[in-house]
Amino acid sequence: MQSWSSPTVPALPGRGPVLRLFDTAAGEVRPTDSGETARMYVCGITPYDATHMGHAATYLAFDLVQRVWRDAGRAVRYVQNVTDVDDPLLERAAHTGENWMTLAEREIELFREDMTALRVLAPDEYVGAVESVPELTDAISQLLESDAAYYVGEDIYFDISSAPCFGYESKLDRPTMLRLFAERGGDPNHAGKRDPLDSLLWRGHRHGEPFWDTALGKGRPGWHIECSVIALNRLGMGFDVQGGGSDLVFPHHEHTAAHAETLTGEHPFARHYVHAGMIGLDGEKMSKSRGNLVLVSKLRAAGVDPMAIRLALLDGHYRADREWTGGRLPAAEARLARWRAAVRRPDGPAAHGVLEQVRASLADDLDTVTAMAAVDRWAADADTHDSATPDPDAPKVVRHLVDALFGIAL
Repeated sequence: MQSWSSPTVPALPGRGPVLRLFDTAAGEVRPTDSGETARMYVCGITPYDATHMGHAATYLAFDLVQRVWRDAGRAVRYVQNVTDVDDPLLERAAHTGENWMTLAEREIELFREDMTALRVLAPDEYVGAVESVPELTDAISQLLESDAAYYVGEDIYFDISSAPCFGYESKLDRPTMLRLFAERGGDPNHAGKRDPLDSLLWRGHRHGEPFWDTALGKGRPGWHIECSVIALNRLGMGFDVQGGGSDLVFPHHEHTAAHAETLTGEHPFARHYVHAGMIGLDGEKMSKSRGNLVLVSKLRAAGVDPMAIRLALLDGHYRADREWTGGRLPAAEARLARWRAAVRRPDGPAAHGVLEQVRASLADDLDTVTAMAAVDRWAADADTHDSATPDPDAPKVVRHLVDALFGIAL
């Protein structure tokens, strides 16, 4: 599947420090330094509606991960999926009367446009579920052969007892798992399952639904196995970061890891499980199902500078749940104007200090609030700067650091 075009990232003097990130499984902030090439997988969209602020905040967080890694001198291999066949997409298509493939193609293209406008670095591989069906069926066949999977009618389920580490990522008790499983696409009460928490690997064909005719029978793949196999086949086991929103911790990321670890007999699936907080509106999580969306594309159509959208979303720690309030965008637009005015000056205060402050803050679990405050101070100093030894290179250095590390074009 075609990705989008990445912006050019300016090179900065020196190198940034090792990135430390909060690992959900460990419950602590840990270094991510495991070699010259960093490997990351981030769960992508189910393309049945446009990119909202919650999506954008998540992908911006992992865009910063890429940028900090690159600034530290590491190469990055980044994979993202697209769940371009799944129940929510089919339900939306049935509701609107639109062909499900046409709906998916349109929304994927809009997502590409939004990511390009927000200057998000593109994945090296952007992989759809539809194009991955052969490798998914191969993996499910392996699980069936080892009795880690079983048929219930024409459906195939994963047996969680085959994954001895199941639960290590989320660390939830069983009642909480059962509740979240039911709320987030699982079917704990489905008759014939060995365990209520067993997850669907293959959905046998139902009338009116798309299907593939395979050695498993007619049907389509489940959600969790999609990410297991796409990541495993492109990054291998023990890659650096599996990322997504905090609503994916359970069941999606827990089952994704369990599938991959059972397939390979290795542990862990990822070295870090990293999760972005939820963006809310009027006290509720922003989501398509609730219909309380603030869409990137609509803001862009209204003439809002995408860099202001980006700044507004970065003004808060990526792991924190936060509200999209009426004041966020005007505050970001004012900050963007101050920064742009400061770097247009012919000279300014030395930039070495602000570069080091920004690098240190971002390397500390992506502390964007502290990092942006450092640029604010430099811009304020530039506005009142009257030193006898002005630095004519400082505005360019700051413009490049804001571009390279925050992804903001000034």
